[in-house]
Amino acid sequence: MPFAPVLRSEWLKIRTLRSLLGALLALFAATTAFSAIAGASETSDPEFDPLFMALSGVMPGQIAAISFGAMALSSEFHGGGLRLSLAAVPRRGRWFAAKTTAIAVPTLVVGLVTAFAALVVARAGLGEAASGLSTGEQVRGVVGCGIYLTLMALLAAGLAAVLRSGVAALSLLIPFILVVSFVIGDVAGGATDFLPDRAGQIVLYETYDGPLGPWTGLAVTAAWAAAALAAGAWSVRHRDA
Repeated sequence: MPFAPVLRSEWLKIRTLRSLLGALLALFAATTAFSAIAGASETSDPEFDPLFMALSGVMPGQIAAISFGAMALSSEFHGGGLRLSLAAVPRRGRWFAAKTTAIAVPTLVVGLVTAFAALVVARAGLGEAASGLSTGEQVRGVVGCGIYLTLMALLAAGLAAVLRSGVAALSLLIPFILVVSFVIGDVAGGATDFLPDRAGQIVLYETYDGPLGPWTGLAVTAAWAAAALAAGAWSVRHRDA
């Protein structure tokens, strides 16, 4: 079967599951709400970064993106769904590519719209504090934010394929992002710049230092996502449905 109809069928599965559409809605709602709150908050921090403040809603919002990626892939492991999918598309690699594309595209679209909305509402609250942001910096922040959310969703999808469970993937990723990454970061120093979340989030800052820049940081996150997807593809190819 050609790739296009496989992709259409996988997108149909995703858009007919209300929990998945709810995760994308939660991504938009949580990110814009927390960015609006951050924009309305006064700060006297001399190291205040207006771009990161405007896009800081991504920190809680990324949980929804991760949940979307993990649940969209793991739904195939319930009720014999994967066996039915592979009966229609015997070439497992093609099916997995279509599935991950059907996850990536809506996440990117919603991520870009969400980042733009978050920037707009936060800038309204920040007022003069954000006046120094250039157009290029704001475009980089919005585009980079959308790409970052997409990569994190794909990382979760790859882990869900390896573990054959969305719950297991979320149980691993969410504590890592919310707790472990920051705890290790305070102890291990520069080595944590190469963790998937910390590397990708560099693109959200107006100013940055360290070994990575905005796009090289996203490249590191992309490498983590690619490794997880490669492992997930191997698992789908070599394990029983």
